[in-house]
Amino acid sequence: MISTTTPSINGKEIVEYKQIVFGEVITGVNFVKDIGAGLRNFFGGRSEGYEQELISAREEAIREMEARAEQIGANAVVGVDIDYEVLGADNGMLMVTASGTAVVIS
Repeated sequence: MISTTTPSINGKEIVEYKQIVFGEVITGVNFVKDIGAGLRNFFGGRSEGYEQELISAREEAIREMEARAEQIGANAVVGVDIDYEVLGADNGMLMVTASGTAVVIS
């Protein structure tokens, strides 16, 4: 499965546009990562725990989007966009959405 942010794929012809597909992931950040991030916020530096959580959520959202594209007979997704939102009363949840147009390429 090819996924790209561009509207086309070099060297490939889009022969059919299927529909817009999405992959959504909502994940919570655990208590230990919150403590580490709080200390890094106070003293400065990068929060590796949060960064890893963000990477995992993004990769999972892309995999979910690609799986939905495959389910409708597509073999590529073009125009991919990734969005991030913070949710919950205490902003303790992260939502990552991957979206794009499922297509068939030759």
